[in-house]
Amino acid sequence: MSLTVTREFTDPAANELLPTVRRICDDVLIPQAAKAEEAGEFPREVFRTLGAAGLLGLPYSTQYGGGGLPLHDYLQVVEELAAAWATVGLGVSVHTLATFPLATYGTEAQRERHLPTWLGGELLGAYCLSEPAAGSDAAALQTRAVCGDDGYVVDGVKAWISHGGVADFYTAMVRTSDDGAKGITCLILDGQTPGLSARPPEHKLGFTGSPTAQMVFEGVKVPSDQRVGEEGQGFGIALAALDGGRLGMAACAVGIAQAALDLAVGYAKDRQQFGRPIAEFQGLSFLLADMATGVAASRAMYLAAARKRDRGEAFGADAAMAKLFATDTAMQVTTDAVQVLGGAGYVKDYPAERYFREAKALQIVEGTNQIQRVVIGRSLTRGS
Repeated sequence: MSLTVTREFTDPAANELLPTVRRICDDVLIPQAAKAEEAGEFPREVFRTLGAAGLLGLPYSTQYGGGGLPLHDYLQVVEELAAAWATVGLGVSVHTLATFPLATYGTEAQRERHLPTWLGGELLGAYCLSEPAAGSDAAALQTRAVCGDDGYVVDGVKAWISHGGVADFYTAMVRTSDDGAKGITCLILDGQTPGLSARPPEHKLGFTGSPTAQMVFEGVKVPSDQRVGEEGQGFGIALAALDGGRLGMAACAVGIAQAALDLAVGYAKDRQQFGRPIAEFQGLSFLLADMATGVAASRAMYLAAARKRDRGEAFGADAAMAKLFATDTAMQVTTDAVQVLGGAGYVKDYPAERYFREAKALQIVEGTNQIQRVVIGRSLTRGS
């Protein structure tokens, strides 16, 4: 059953969209989630369904086939999807992240050429920033793009790429000079480009339905018109994309936490011990109260940051705070949900253990929570 959280949207179109979102969650996502995650199957057809429903381009311009929704409203849709099936909520956020550089920094010709298919669900994207030796220190990336008469030739390896090997297009940050962060450039590549390949997917603790793989670039030729922005602008583009991406991770975390809370509350009301529902015992009811408070606070934080972004205000530190708090909260809430269910929480008959495994990943992706603290600390001491 999908969430019954009361939504407050800023665009009336989102209110009209919500019943469709919840119907897809109930009829398509929830029935498939457990089996697909157990089998490690990527739900590619689900993303085509979302695209056909207009859910893969919600925060982008209607001029190119997007939904034109404020980030505030789009993120609540991501939360709904993540609560039903975290792999899908994450996938929508990753696709939005991969689309952001071209949608924001691309030329009009690039947008007209690519965005209609990217936003319409025909194509699914991936975002290539991290490398085996450049994770938290993203500016140390070494994948090299050499410019020639016919464009760029790219060699290197990207790591921890969500949708690696199944994406239709890749937005990649590459090094075009040795000038540190100023030597990074953004390129877009078709997934079938010769020389671009994926290594076998990682064997992960959670999000087993979402493939994560290294992407190998071996003499990959990229035409100059597939560069986004100017040479050397890539690192700034990457950071701008990650600000929004962190809010996507916060929304996914809240979705997982809300689903875990709903499961725990329902179980505690039904489970009888000592002649009454375990929800009536104060020790357990206080635990549920803390879980609910954390979920509500996390939601308020990501929505407040999104409103700042929608108003055109600086929101980077707010996004870092929301990602930090929401993902740490999701880890605690899912841990507590397993405890509420007791032995039933430790087995796969219930989704509590899956929520627990998925929450852990969100403390790591889109910048570890330690990196979020660095971002927040710098904003306090440097005034930016």
